[in-house]
Amino acid sequence: MSTPVKTRLSAQQMQVVNYVDGPLLVVAGPGSGKTRVLTERVRTLLTEVSGHFRVLALTFTNKAADEMRERLNDLSEVRQRAFVGTLHGFCLDMLSERGKFVGVEGTPNIFEQFKDRKEILLKAIADDPLLESEINSIPDSKERGLRVDGWLQMIARIKAHPISCAVLDDEMEQRVLDAYDAGMRACNAYDFDDLLLLTYQLLTNNPKLADFYRRLYRFICIDEAQDLNEAQYAVICALCGETFKNVMLVGDPKQSIYGFNTSSPKYMASFSEDFGAETIELTENFRSSRAVVDKARSLDPNYSVAGQVPIAGECKVMVGNDSEGEAKLIADTMQTLFAQGHADVEGPITPSNCAVLGRTRFALLAVEKELRVRSIPFYRRLTANHENESDAVEDFQLALRLIGNPRDRLHFSALAKRWAVSAPASVSEAIPVIESMAILSPNPCAEVVVAAVKGIVNNSIKLDLMPAFEVLRDYADTLGEEARLAIYEDVEVFTLEWDQYLRAGSPGRSITSFMSSKALGSTQKATREGVGLLTVHAAKGLEFDVVFVAGMAEGVFPDFRARPGPTMDEEKRSAFVAVTRSRRLLYLTYPRMRLMPWGDWRQQSPSRFL
Repeated sequence: MSTPVKTRLSAQQMQVVNYVDGPLLVVAGPGSGKTRVLTERVRTLLTEVSGHFRVLALTFTNKAADEMRERLNDLSEVRQRAFVGTLHGFCLDMLSERGKFVGVEGTPNIFEQFKDRKEILLKAIADDPLLESEINSIPDSKERGLRVDGWLQMIARIKAHPISCAVLDDEMEQRVLDAYDAGMRACNAYDFDDLLLLTYQLLTNNPKLADFYRRLYRFICIDEAQDLNEAQYAVICALCGETFKNVMLVGDPKQSIYGFNTSSPKYMASFSEDFGAETIELTENFRSSRAVVDKARSLDPNYSVAGQVPIAGECKVMVGNDSEGEAKLIADTMQTLFAQGHADVEGPITPSNCAVLGRTRFALLAVEKELRVRSIPFYRRLTANHENESDAVEDFQLALRLIGNPRDRLHFSALAKRWAVSAPASVSEAIPVIESMAILSPNPCAEVVVAAVKGIVNNSIKLDLMPAFEVLRDYADTLGEEARLAIYEDVEVFTLEWDQYLRAGSPGRSITSFMSSKALGSTQKATREGVGLLTVHAAKGLEFDVVFVAGMAEGVFPDFRARPGPTMDEEKRSAFVAVTRSRRLLYLTYPRMRLMPWGDWRQQSPSRFL
């Protein structure tokens, strides 16, 4: 008979799990079992607290949400009594159900790609004589492009600060924002920032609705609180109002590394003050060996560990002659570990036990090349949306967008351009228009895409994408090996995403709902086979038996743009996060010489973090 989870928790962890009413701030260091504690607190609330209520458990990543749901799988009623997901996912659900109060009809269609948002802004500029004149007054075309990109960043900054940027004094900023939003709404579309901003407006402008959600969710639990930004904190405060206090925030200021995305650990302090929260610290490290903890403590002397696993582990610095030499050292060490194992790692060491982390993707390029040469399996990212390799599946994905949102003029134009036909002037129903475009198109994919999407729409009993995938595979079988493989691989990814969407049990199954879930990354499985080649930011929340941190040289890690003060402090926190991803073995590497992008060789100084 298995041991009950509660008996396996430490005294510190039990304090959190058994805390019921009132605001609570949990400061949880790396390896302190915070996901487990969060999960077990949700379990305790659902099974030991009487009454009819729901629990709202908000995570920073889809991976963390998947992990929590899996751990709660034994509770049959969990799906009905708890929302476990990201804050963006919760906002999407709320806007889908109640968004009419802020002008949202049905499930919001999300434009997740930068290029799509830029196209919207460029059209808005072209349609506004004043904005067009402002851009055209810049003589250099490169500078004009930078101004447009700057405007997009400004729009994101304003939306991420719904309180401090509620009123804009700059008339040009207001005009750009209004023109962009009008262009998005003309396509019946929203961006990621809109999900938070509109939810905040929905809750603050409709007190009765906010009160309904407060009565629905008796307890709110929020993970990775150090990564909250103003918009996220504003949504939480609007949801809670003046009186609701059953909120738990879990986070670690030492692991705040998303300052570039306007997040800050200051919202943990704000919560403590605004809500009058009790604080519990989790200072044990159940993840990392002594060598890893010692290295982490050298980066942050305030990192206090009350208890840890009694395993020595290893922390070693390795220096290559150049980037290729550094990559060879990493691959050699890996292959030795695969072949011989290590006394401090339980069981065999496989590629999936290992990760190579870099401050940026560029630090990993030589490693990726070396792993390919040696046929060591690896994956590059966990959360970014899959980019289709085949035209047929890319066209099919565009067609799905249009069926879900016939007002999407941007993607109608994109599909028309790909099929070398004229875009329709107006659309009320997508299928007949796509069909007529396909008849005129010389593109062989067009006919296949029509057959695929008609197979979906003609099934009136329930939405099912599997027949469409079969159509695409049948088409692939008529092509040469390379083209066939590209379609098969794209369809495989699509199939996995569709399966994950069905498993999530979305109540209103629809193409729009599926595409929005896909845009949020919630249809992607977090696990991959092989060595993880990840940026430090992508590795946040993950752990591996063996971690290599590549490119540990000045100008690479820390980044050359970092200056003494907040940016350098965040670089140090990034190094702390990178180091504490390791359970047992840690290797810090850098090259003596590095080939710069412009062709010069430059001597490298070891990172100050070494």
